[in-house]
Amino acid sequence: MSSQNISTKIVHADRRQKVEHNAIHKPIHVSAQYSFNDVRDLIAVFGNTPGYAYSRQGTPTVTAMENKVSLLEEGIATIGFASGMAAIAAVMLTLLKAGDHFISSRFIFGNTKSLFSTLEQLGIEVTMVDTTNINEVKAAIRPNTRMLFTETIGNPVTQVSDLKAMGDFCEAQGLIYFVDMTMVTPYLLKGKEIKASLVMHSLSKSICGHANALGGSVTDTGLFDWSRYPNILDVYRSYPLEKQGITQIKKKGLRDMGATLSSEAANRIALGMETFELRAKKANDNALALARYMQESPIFAEVKYPGLENHPQHQLAKTLFKGKGYGSLIATSLRDDIDLIKFLNNLNTIILATHLGDNRTLCLPVAPTIYAEASPEQRALMGISDNLLRISVGIEDVNDLIADFEQAYQKTVSA
Repeated sequence: MSSQNISTKIVHADRRQKVEHNAIHKPIHVSAQYSFNDVRDLIAVFGNTPGYAYSRQGTPTVTAMENKVSLLEEGIATIGFASGMAAIAAVMLTLLKAGDHFISSRFIFGNTKSLFSTLEQLGIEVTMVDTTNINEVKAAIRPNTRMLFTETIGNPVTQVSDLKAMGDFCEAQGLIYFVDMTMVTPYLLKGKEIKASLVMHSLSKSICGHANALGGSVTDTGLFDWSRYPNILDVYRSYPLEKQGITQIKKKGLRDMGATLSSEAANRIALGMETFELRAKKANDNALALARYMQESPIFAEVKYPGLENHPQHQLAKTLFKGKGYGSLIATSLRDDIDLIKFLNNLNTIILATHLGDNRTLCLPVAPTIYAEASPEQRALMGISDNLLRISVGIEDVNDLIADFEQAYQKTVSA
């Protein structure tokens, strides 16, 4: 089993766990509570014995999906959450406390940045840095620093963080290295390869792929020594050392905060995961081809994609991702003389929508939508121009995507 390709492992993961009635897929368990013939078994589940009592903390369907994510990341345990934002919030609120400090990339999703503003109101300090520069990261450390958070490829401007250097830094300093891996996915890079302590995925995106379920996950890679971390509560010190962090996140994030992933969503995500590797390869190949077309096309003034040689972190991305691809996100802008609204409204195949990692190619004007709350100065600091477009590349035939841009351009300039 250990030598099998990850796609083989995922496709057969459910039946290897002896699914009820020899079904191929884990069924959807919708019961809110679970009964016991022996009250001692009920009591045990409230301790550190695996099992189910109340579905706020999970169901067998969710566990089956979590096991697949652990396979993808080669981690020791995974927790499913109602969304990616719920997963990030759970980690921050269960492992940090007032007076703590953490370092974060400044090239992060707008909602994550908003969450961090809320944490500051609760007395948790944060320093935002340029994570493409390890020296800036190192300069931000304080005596009360507990964690470093980063995304892999910045959304939406595609900055590639110096992920391995930060992993080495966190290991040396005893910091939790918490990485949002949504933009690269385990197809390009696993958290263990950069010494991440905790890996987060917005499962709604590439891992699910079908845009029909919300979900998030946190995976413990097994690399962090939880005995060194001061914020583990005494009640969780009785658990095996490697499970102390993930147990506290689960108990506090699910039991106390209720950020629960439904069985229905978990089932859809798990089914999408079966074709994840195939879809990821196609989307990565499409994105590189589309970025190269944009670079040569007179329609676009600027194209930012880590697979292009003129990208500031191209060599870093090439080293990190070992030639498998560069992600499915492109940041681009039209020529100034092209009417942005008319051009976008003339697209037929490419969908005007928010979201990422869909099977379909999506396009979004960044400044007036997902960064509408940010000031012009804040947007400039993150490299977001007023006419920036975010393209999430799907699995269509790339020639059809190119043809759609061409026809939209022709309609716009001839109108």
